[in-house]
Amino acid sequence: MGNFIGDIIICILLLFSVSIVFGTTEIIKYLTNSSEELLQLNSYNWILRLCFNLLGYATILLPGYLIYKYVQYSKYIQRSDKSCIPRLVHSCFLGHSETGLLDTSSYTPTSTSQRTFTQDFMLLTYCFLGLQISYLTWGYLQEKIMTQVYEDSSGNQDRFEDSQFLVFINRILAFFMSALYLLIQKQPQHKAPLYKYVFCSLSNIMSSWCQYEALKYVSFPTQVLAKASKIIPVMIMGKIISHTTYEYYEYVTAILISIGMTMFMLNSSDYKNDGATTISGIILLGSYLLLDSFTSTWQNALFVEYGTTSIQMMCAVNMFSCLLTVTSLIQQSSFPFIYSFMKKYPRFIMDCLLISICSASGQLYIFYTISKFGPITFVIMMTIRQGLAILLSCLIYHHEIKMIGILGILLVFGSVFLRIHCNNVTRAIKRRRTAVNSVKN
Repeated sequence: MGNFIGDIIICILLLFSVSIVFGTTEIIKYLTNSSEELLQLNSYNWILRLCFNLLGYATILLPGYLIYKYVQYSKYIQRSDKSCIPRLVHSCFLGHSETGLLDTSSYTPTSTSQRTFTQDFMLLTYCFLGLQISYLTWGYLQEKIMTQVYEDSSGNQDRFEDSQFLVFINRILAFFMSALYLLIQKQPQHKAPLYKYVFCSLSNIMSSWCQYEALKYVSFPTQVLAKASKIIPVMIMGKIISHTTYEYYEYVTAILISIGMTMFMLNSSDYKNDGATTISGIILLGSYLLLDSFTSTWQNALFVEYGTTSIQMMCAVNMFSCLLTVTSLIQQSSFPFIYSFMKKYPRFIMDCLLISICSASGQLYIFYTISKFGPITFVIMMTIRQGLAILLSCLIYHHEIKMIGILGILLVFGSVFLRIHCNNVTRAIKRRRTAVNSVKN
């Protein structure tokens, strides 16, 4: 009887979640109509859109939190009942279940054979080209969708403004691709509670949204260079969350990256002539860097604590990202507008399809490259990609960069490569010391 009552309470809370979603839809419609004039002000409308997005996410997160608290303070999680609802609750809030949502059966670890130099070279070339093609195309389409004007056959022109929809289409295909991979390729047992992915999923959504939204206020080269300086907020986040200690060269390179970024932002022609770099753009870029740094730090903690595989991580994070974004899009009545925009400008459909494919395939290449060659090789590839992205954007969209801005770019990327080199040297010294100590002992 207790099991039945507990299942009823869980179902009521789920229905409560659905009712909140539809109730919030009406609230957002009212707020949108009452703040229509403010939404026309380009300097402030991103703040309102952000509030609407967060309100939409809260309609999913709040009932989920209530279910978590109920499960935590009741005996529900300790029952031996094997029906659908208890198993789902167990997988979401406790983990370590025998058959979780991300598990596959009959997993046996594959033996790794030694690769030859030729095989290494061919595989490295494949990974390099896959990453560059996926993310350079993705960057080009990102700037095109958010900054360029679409024109129909009648000569009507319009811009696409909904950054959240772009986040959604990037996540939906990545989710299906990773889920399909889990069905085909056997994985070890998934042990992490599913709710722990919500934190990095929410930060991942918000960082991507800030990234798209920032393109309305800063040039694409400025955004790419800001990504290259992501090491600074990563160090800050590591200090706050993990109490990580850093070497002196890491502080020096972080300072050099900051100087190079400042040189570029203050001396690029976009800043002085076009007024692209604004306070809103800087806030959005800063928020993107902090949120993205939290995402990687939290994901790394899940990798270490639970041994989650990269594909399981990709599937779980994108699953929650799709749930949150589609809920918010429904509440803001975005899909009818997006449908009419697609119908009016068919080129937008192809751009959305391509950017979604590039984003999903890029994620797969990231995980594959790290598994085969390690994080250092991957960081070098992505650093090269950022430099090529700036060059490609300047050539296609005619961003003029003065000499002091070029020096800033060189200083940033030079500092990144210097950091990678120092990391390799430090690790080699530590390995030699460990080997010497083991011989002495």
